[in-house]
Amino acid sequence: ELQLVESGGGSVQAGGSLRLSCTASGFTFDDSDMGWYRQAPGNECELVSSISMYGVTYYTDSVKGRFTISRDNAKNSVYLLMHSLKPEDTAVYYCAAPQFRVDWCNYWAQGTQVTVSS
Repeated sequence: ELQLVESGGGSVQAGGSLRLSCTASGFTFDDSDMGWYRQAPGNECELVSSISMYGVTYYTDSVKGRFTISRDNAKNSVYLLMHSLKPEDTAVYYCAAPQFRVDWCNYWAQGTQVTVSS
């Protein structure tokens, strides 16, 4: 059974930082790409960042230079370190694996809330 347990969300002021964590089970973590999606009210589900099994990373343009994704295969975990947070980063963040899909936010529906106040 696929399990992705997200943690680390919260409320911060603009310019602050948060670190999201996701611990995974139910599939072969080392062989899987991992990602983070987010969805704000009224917005579409967006792939924010991903990291391949080889460590190749992707970031959506709006978070480049501010967010860093990493993984620890020994702990079956993926992290999203978010700096210089902006109010527009406010959303529910979802860990994703092993197969990404455009409707991940509705498909998984177990995320962690990030709220950035101005």
